[in-house]
Amino acid sequence: MEYFGKMLFLFIPTFHFQIPLVHFHEVSESGKGLSEGDVARRHVTYGKNSIEVKLKPILVLLFMEAISPFYIFQVFSVSIWFSDNYEYYASVIVIMSVLSIAIDVYQTRSQEKKLRSMVQSSNEVQVLREQTVKTISIPGDIFLVPPHGGIMQCDAVLMNGTAIVNESMLTGESVPITKVALPAVSEDEENMRFCFEKHSKHILYCGTQVLQTRYYQGKLVKVTSETSNSRRHVLDRRPKQLLSIPDDYSLFIKIFGSYGYLVALIFTTYHIVSAAMSVGIINSNLRLRKKEIFCISPSTINTCGAINVCCFDKTGTLTEDGLDFQTLRAVTPAKEAEPPTFTEVCIYLQLITAIATCHSLTKIDGELHGDPLDLILFNQTGWTLMESVDDEADSELQLFDNIQPTVVRPPTNLEGHPFNKEYSVIRQFTFSSSLQRMSVIVSNPRDDSSHDMTLYCKGSPEMIQTLCDPKSIPDDYQAQVNLYAQHGYRLIAVARKRLEMNYVKASKVPRNQVEYDLELLGLVVMENRVKPATLGVINQLNRAHIRTVMVTGDNLLTALSVARECGIIRPNKLAYLVEHHTDMVDHKGRPLLTLRQVCITTYYENIRRSKERTHQMCHIEGPTFAVLVHEYPELLDKLVAVCDVFARMAPDQKQQLINYLQEINYTVAMCGDGANDCAALKAAHAGISLSDAEASIAAPFTSRIADIRCVPTVIREGRAALVTSFGVFKYMAGYSLTQFSSIMLLYWISSNLADFQYLYIDLFLITLVALFFGNTPASDCLSSTPPPTRLLSLASVTSVCGQLFIMAITQVLFRHGTFQRDFTPGDEEEDMRSMQVPACTTIFTSISKGEPYRKPMFFNPQLCIILLVLTTVSLTKLFLEYDPIPYFENRLFLVMVALICAVISYLFQYGVVEFLILELREK
Repeated sequence: MEYFGKMLFLFIPTFHFQIPLVHFHEVSESGKGLSEGDVARRHVTYGKNSIEVKLKPILVLLFMEAISPFYIFQVFSVSIWFSDNYEYYASVIVIMSVLSIAIDVYQTRSQEKKLRSMVQSSNEVQVLREQTVKTISIPGDIFLVPPHGGIMQCDAVLMNGTAIVNESMLTGESVPITKVALPAVSEDEENMRFCFEKHSKHILYCGTQVLQTRYYQGKLVKVTSETSNSRRHVLDRRPKQLLSIPDDYSLFIKIFGSYGYLVALIFTTYHIVSAAMSVGIINSNLRLRKKEIFCISPSTINTCGAINVCCFDKTGTLTEDGLDFQTLRAVTPAKEAEPPTFTEVCIYLQLITAIATCHSLTKIDGELHGDPLDLILFNQTGWTLMESVDDEADSELQLFDNIQPTVVRPPTNLEGHPFNKEYSVIRQFTFSSSLQRMSVIVSNPRDDSSHDMTLYCKGSPEMIQTLCDPKSIPDDYQAQVNLYAQHGYRLIAVARKRLEMNYVKASKVPRNQVEYDLELLGLVVMENRVKPATLGVINQLNRAHIRTVMVTGDNLLTALSVARECGIIRPNKLAYLVEHHTDMVDHKGRPLLTLRQVCITTYYENIRRSKERTHQMCHIEGPTFAVLVHEYPELLDKLVAVCDVFARMAPDQKQQLINYLQEINYTVAMCGDGANDCAALKAAHAGISLSDAEASIAAPFTSRIADIRCVPTVIREGRAALVTSFGVFKYMAGYSLTQFSSIMLLYWISSNLADFQYLYIDLFLITLVALFFGNTPASDCLSSTPPPTRLLSLASVTSVCGQLFIMAITQVLFRHGTFQRDFTPGDEEEDMRSMQVPACTTIFTSISKGEPYRKPMFFNPQLCIILLVLTTVSLTKLFLEYDPIPYFENRLFLVMVALICAVISYLFQYGVVEFLILELREK
C-alpha cells in the first residue's frame, strides 16, 4: 500500500499473538458465525486459506535454467575451449549441458505438478455460516470436523469436545495425542493473549491427521484461529554453520585463480567439483535409508562426522517404552494421633480407581491407544473403557457438550467395591512437562447426587508432594521415594480431592483452582528396563571418546541408576550433585550452590574403586539448572562441560542445554523419541528422532529402529561422507594442478596434448573416478579420533602441495626420456600422456582414505574395476609394438619411475600427513 509516496506494511492487530482468549469463547458461545460482510472483509485481508502453485511455462523454465551461474560459467568455459581448438571436449560439454538442462526442466515441471497435487487438498466440513457445506477459507470460521477425522487444512483452536490427532510429521511422536477444549477464562486471565506454545494442547495444527473427534448432538467442535504462518516455529530451523567447505573451496579457487586464464583453461574438471563432492553425502544417505534411517536434510550428514557429544532422552530412548509394573504402595490415612503410613496391600480401591480413570487413553477402531505407561497401568486394573455416555446418565451430562464422553467400568469381581459403578471422566487436564502432572475430574452417574465428583491427579513424587495436604503425607515419604529411585524404578505419585460442583462448573473450572490440598493415595512403582542395545552403544561411544549425556524429565536418582546401568556414569569417576538452596544466599544475594557427593554404588564397590577414581562428574536437576541460567551464567560453561546427567529438565531447558553445549564448541547430537524433545532435536547439530514415521520435521534424521543403534551408524556415515568430500576435493585439485604442470612443460617445448587425449583424461581419468569415489562404505568401527573438519587445514594443504611436488618431480623424470636417442618430434605428447594414468592412480590411492573412517578401497568394486581397466589399457598401450616410444628400456624406465612415485606418494601421505600432522601435531 502506498502512503505518502512510500511502500509500507500495515499492522493488522488480529493475528494470533494479539487475540485475547476471551475472543474465542465469545465467538463460540455466540453461535452466529461470520456474517457475509465479515467474510468479504477477511477475504480481502487474509486471502484464501490455500497455497496456489502455478505451473511455469516450459520456455520460462528453460530460460531460468540457462541463466543460472553454473551454465553461464559453462558458456565462458566452452568459448575459451573452442577458441583454443579444444573442440571435442567442448562439444561433449555442450551436449551434456543441453541434456542436463532438459532433465532439470523435466524434474522441475514434475515436482511442480506433484507439489500442486499435494497442497491442493481440501475437506468438506459443516460451517456455522447459514449451515451450509463449504470449503474453509476464512480465519475465524466455526466448523465441525467429521467424527472420523481427516487431514487438517488449517490451524484450529478446539473449543468443545476432544480430538485424537497424529502429529508424528511435526513432532516425531508416534503415539496419538489427545487435544482438549480451550478452558474457560477466569477473572485473572481476562487479559491473557493466545499463544501457540502455551496453548498447544488445544490447537489442531495444519497438516496433522485427526484420527477421531468426540462431540454431542451435532454441536460445533472448533474455531479456526487467526494465525500467521510466520509463527509456525515447528517449521523454523536455525542454520548451523559448522564445516567450512564452501568458504574454503571458494578461497582455494581465488588463490589459484590468480594464475590467470591458463588455470581457467586447464581446470576443465572444476565444472563437476560440486557434484563430485556431494557424491559422498548421496551415497551415505542411500546407505542410511537401507538401515531405515531417513534424512530430510542431507547437508547435515557431513556435520555428523564431527560429533563429539551425544545427548539422550531416557524413557523410550535409553529405556523401554513399556514399563514393568512392580507394586503399589498405598497410604493408610491418618487415625487420630497416628500419622499416615505406607502399607503393602494388593488392592486399594481409591488408588486403583485413580489409576483406572487418570489417563489420556482413547479407543481408535476398537483398540486402546495412548501413552504406553497409561496402557500398562490401565491393563493392570482389569477395568474396561467405553467412549460413549451411558443411556441412564444424568440429562445435564448429555446436554452439555464440553464433557469428554469416556466411561470406565470396574470388573465384577473387584473386591471391596460396594456397587457396580461406572465412572465418567468429566474433565481432563492433560499432562504437561512443565507441570509434571495430569489430572481428571470424575463423576459416577449412578450416584444420587450429581454434584459428587473427585479430582484424581498423578505425576512426579516431588510435584504431587507440593500439591498435597502435608497431613496426608507419611513421614517416610521421601525415604521411600529415594529407596526405589536409587534402584532405577520409576515412581508415580497419585492423589485425589473431593469436589462439590455440578457438571457445568466442573467443565469450566480452571486447573489451579482444584489442584491443591490433595490427599495422597500412594505410589505406583514401575521398573524402567534398559533396552538391550543401549549398553553396547554407550560403551562404543565412550571408547570413541564421544561424550554421552542423559537429559531427562525423570527423577534424579532414577536417572542416575539408569545412567550407571547403561554406562553413561563410569565407575572410575566420582559423582557430585549440584544443588541450590533458596533458604541460603551468597554475598550477592543469590541462592547458594553446593556440591554433594552421590553414592551410586554399594559400599564394597565404593571402597574397592576409591583408589581408581581420578575424574569427577556432576549431575544437576532442572530447578538448579534454571538457577544457574539466571543467577550464575559465569558457571554455565564449566558445569555443562562436566555434567553428564540432567534430570527433571523441561523441554525448553533441554533446548537451552543443547545451545550452551554448542557455545563451548561441542558438536552435539540429540536422540529422543517424543514431543518433549522437539526443541532439543531442532537445536542440535544432528537431531535423531526415534519414530515409526518415515520423516519428521522435528529432526533431520528419523530412525524406525526404536533404539540408539542409529546414533553410531549416523556418526560413521557422517565421517565417511566428510572424508569422501575432502578426498574428492584433494583428488580434483591435486590432479588438475598436476595436469597444469604437464601442459606447462609441453608449452615450454611448443607442444600440446591432442584433443582426444584431453577428452580421455578429463572424462575418464578424472570425472569417472571422482563420481565413484564415494561408493566406498563406512567403516564398521567408530574411531576415537574424528576426521579433520576444515578443507584448508594444515593436513589437507600439506597433502595437496606434497602430492603436487611429487608429481612435478615425476614429470621431470618422465621428460628425461625425451632426450634419449631416436626420439622423434611429437613423442613428448605421448610421454606426458603415458604418465597421466600412473599419476591419477597414485594420487587417488594416496588420498583415498580407508580405515578408520571408511572400509578399504576393494570394498568399492565399481571403482576398482575402473582403475583396473584404466591401468590395463595404459600398460597395454605402453608395451605394444606400435607405441611411439621406441625402446623397451625406455618404457621400463617410465614404469619404474611411476612405481617409485607411487611408493613415495603413499609414504608421504601416511607418514607425513597422517602420522606427523594428524596424530602428533593436531592431538
